[in-house]
Amino acid sequence: MAGLMTDGCRPCALIWAVFLLSSVMGYRPVIIVHGILDGPRQFEILAKFINQSHPGTNVTTLALYDYTASLKPLWQQVDGFREAIRPIMESAEDGVHLICFSQGGLICRGVLATLPTHNVHSLIFLSSPLAGQYGDSCYLKKIFPKLIKSRLYHICYTTWGQRISICNYWNDPHQRERYLKSSIYLAPLNGEIVHANSTAWRDSFLHIQTLVLIGGQDDGVITPWESSIFGFYDSNETVVEMENQDWYLRDAFGLKTLNSEGAVVKCVVPGVHHTSWHSNLTVFKNCIDKWLT
Repeated sequence: MAGLMTDGCRPCALIWAVFLLSSVMGYRPVIIVHGILDGPRQFEILAKFINQSHPGTNVTTLALYDYTASLKPLWQQVDGFREAIRPIMESAEDGVHLICFSQGGLICRGVLATLPTHNVHSLIFLSSPLAGQYGDSCYLKKIFPKLIKSRLYHICYTTWGQRISICNYWNDPHQRERYLKSSIYLAPLNGEIVHANSTAWRDSFLHIQTLVLIGGQDDGVITPWESSIFGFYDSNETVVEMENQDWYLRDAFGLKTLNSEGAVVKCVVPGVHHTSWHSNLTVFKNCIDKWLT
């Protein structure tokens, strides 16, 4: 009978094969969290890549706090994203994959810290300022057009400044004391200050099966670019790698433990600008695809 299949039937057979493949493989749902000043529309190509490689995958790009609303305080955004992510997780018995771009990476960290029963299998940080941001990027100029990086602490390290998302992870290496005193988001997440939820947040972080860190030296926005792989400046603006950061050595939020278990993967790709990470096929194939099974 197979030899009698006409050309007109072949598309039907292909669709049926795709359906069977997705049913048999049972790909985990993928949740995408966008970055600052963008939204779901920017991730249509990434969603296409995912479904081409893993047919039938349920891909959800969350339409929350997009574009200018992404400047809202990060803890406020975390509350919204958590309530949107929770039902997707609850309906996925085998867990979910989370892809978090730029500022979205920090939102995902807040969501997982406050979701102790999460079932994230692969957590993929796509060029996210995980250890903070300290640079005169084009995004900074849009938000604070008259300020340079060395003066921004005057705004960010105030109660009012902490109501702006970028200030929640502004990490001025020359204003360490002010940062630790004022940061209500990044410093607690990184275990740089003692707080009542430290142990619970660490335990939640350790539930992650695979942590993928993606970034590159030609990003042009994340500064230093090594922040995307948990590196950051010291007071001389010399980059200190993840493994030599104080909070890593103390295993303050579980990163050292995950790394020792082989659960942390770094994928550094040159030649990719910040706004191109989620539409670059090479990045998808080399850094993302294999972790979405």
